[in-house]
Amino acid sequence: MNLRPKSNRSGIALIVVLIVIVVLGILAGGFAYTMRVETTLARHASFNTELDWIGRAGVGYCQWVLSQACPQEPYDALNQLWAGGPGGKCTNETVEMEVAVGNGSFSWKIVDNDRYFNINRVDEMTLKEALTVIGVDAGQMTTIVNSILDWRDLDKNPRMSGAESEVYEQQDPPYMAKDGPIDDMSELLLIRGITPGIYMGSSGGSLPRIVNRGAGQQSQFEEPTYAVGMVNLFTALSGPTVNINTASATVLQLVPTFDENIAGAIIQARAGPDGQDGTMDDAPFTSAGELMIRVPGLPVDPGTLSRFFATRSQVFRAEITAKVGSAQRKYIAILRRMGAAGRVQDTRVLNFYSANPQAGE
Repeated sequence: MNLRPKSNRSGIALIVVLIVIVVLGILAGGFAYTMRVETTLARHASFNTELDWIGRAGVGYCQWVLSQACPQEPYDALNQLWAGGPGGKCTNETVEMEVAVGNGSFSWKIVDNDRYFNINRVDEMTLKEALTVIGVDAGQMTTIVNSILDWRDLDKNPRMSGAESEVYEQQDPPYMAKDGPIDDMSELLLIRGITPGIYMGSSGGSLPRIVNRGAGQQSQFEEPTYAVGMVNLFTALSGPTVNINTASATVLQLVPTFDENIAGAIIQARAGPDGQDGTMDDAPFTSAGELMIRVPGLPVDPGTLSRFFATRSQVFRAEITAKVGSAQRKYIAILRRMGAAGRVQDTRVLNFYSANPQAGE
């Protein structure tokens, strides 16, 4: 008797069964993964409202921190509570960096925008100084500077080597020149000649998702490495002057005739004996004119100092991280202090938004 056909049928049946088991296993695994994702999303969604309110509570806390006043301190400096320092001469309050609220908590960080130059106020000379500090090739400077000036001015007449809408309409996708003040630093990525490297430098982080840069804006060569970027030097929203007590050495070098040595001497003078900003022995400047006394040999006159510098900050950026269980969300608030510190209600919220809309990101 020939049993080979029956053996073949048994083998085929076994293969079919194995295939079915594998397929069912894949389907079960996919279903389990989908359910896990859906459960996580549902759990995070249930935290959305709570995270929002905790974030708003964090903004209120930052307003309170900025309201702490000291008559003996007519300045804003890195050793004060708002900057995460130990506090000044008459600090009576204690601030918490992690604050419990309801079922969650928030942490906070405040940075003053007045440590940077205002991109909407600087002139052609300061822009060129900035590009020099960044390390941009001299042949590119005129194009970049004039394109920035064209972007923010109100007319539609391009400067020599500048750019107005007819240039940007050739991009993919096309867009128009702003012809108005820069509202956010990310707009610089839309301006002719400004590459991601010039914008970001070595500050790290990801580029803002403002627009896909067209082929006309991309360099055909490998971009150089820049020590700093424009985001390390400028802000779109600040007062008319730079706070001499919080500005970095790099920002200080944008002042005409200020080089690396002069900037370092200013930092050393305000940092105190330990040479570190933000510590108990800091010696902040109480006026711009005090620079002439404490930093001998400055190659500028007092009028130039008062034009560039102040010792108070007006605009602050508060970063609040709200947490509920495993979910967390980062919020950004732009705060403006209307006068000298002293009252919470004198600090206005100019903007408040979530930096990562999806909980848990």
